[in-house]
Amino acid sequence: MESMTYPPYMREKARRLRAQQELTIDEIAARMAVSRTTVYFWVADMPRPERCRSRRGSAHALGNKAMQVKYKRLRDEAYELGRWEFPRLAKCPTFRDFVCLYMAEGYKRSRNTVSLANSDAAVIKLANCWILSFARNPVGYSVQHHADQSLEQLAAYWGGQLRVPADRIGFQRKSNSSQLRHRTWRSRYGVLTVRTGDTLLRSRLQGWIDRLQEAWLDSPHGA
Repeated sequence: MESMTYPPYMREKARRLRAQQELTIDEIAARMAVSRTTVYFWVADMPRPERCRSRRGSAHALGNKAMQVKYKRLRDEAYELGRWEFPRLAKCPTFRDFVCLYMAEGYKRSRNTVSLANSDAAVIKLANCWILSFARNPVGYSVQHHADQSLEQLAAYWGGQLRVPADRIGFQRKSNSSQLRHRTWRSRYGVLTVRTGDTLLRSRLQGWIDRLQEAWLDSPHGA
């Protein structure tokens, strides 16, 4: 075998490089100026190094950690901005109304979503106005409806109320749909959801909510 033409100490050195520094066969061959085949015979019985995989895994983990730290910082900054700007924004009565409305009706299960659903056009118009004012990402609309409702009529109604093209209104059929003539209900035009995927706006909104709740607790009426 080719490896027998080299003195024993070279084989031992190759094995040390493999065991202690976890070098690959190619790296050992380059460092010792011998052929790849020779190195293979010297270290073939040794475990393959985990260095490359672990380094890739470590780099990936560090990248994820850095990304998590970055976005937490951005969320924290957005939250503090919300707290700081609340007194100024609250001078507009409809802003307070919106924050109260979101506390009662808004979607709170995700820190990445600002969403509110209601069948009352006045409620939806107020929510849509303020969400559009601050959202950095597109705002979408969808109507939850029964099977016997006209989608064209729903789209025309909500499009007119929100002043958006009717084709921007999406639809979601209620799972318990039944015939309209057998129901007594108030949702003549279904339930519309206004939604945006905006993590920073959700954090900012939480700052508004917390400031408003603190104001209630600090007031004589709240006490």
